[in-house]
Amino acid sequence: QVQLQESGPGLVKPSQTLSLTCTVSGDSITTNYYFWGWVRQPPGKGLEWVGAIAGSGSTYYSPFLKSRTSISRDTSKNQFTLQLSSVTPEDTAVYYCARGRGYLLSASSDRGQGILVTVSS
Repeated sequence: QVQLQESGPGLVKPSQTLSLTCTVSGDSITTNYYFWGWVRQPPGKGLEWVGAIAGSGSTYYSPFLKSRTSISRDTSKNQFTLQLSSVTPEDTAVYYCARGRGYLLSASSDRGQGILVTVSS
């Protein structure tokens, strides 16, 4: 059974870069059957898709965040990483890493427990 675990700082200052890592066990992030990526949930709001990376390494980003988002991976560690630059308080959210059959990582995707990231000075 796949397990996903987010890690990274819980507090980021405005204008800095948010960086989170997802460590995967029970499956390989290079598999062609799944996409791997990130969704987030701001306080009091619904889930928002951030982006994903395919087993091939191709990346897909939300058009609303594309200019500030980068997803990369370390296949030797079976990890993938989210970087979101120039953050503002509106980027405060619980960030989940996820596995899904499609790059939009639908509600039925496997997800980690989530990590709260607060953007504040």
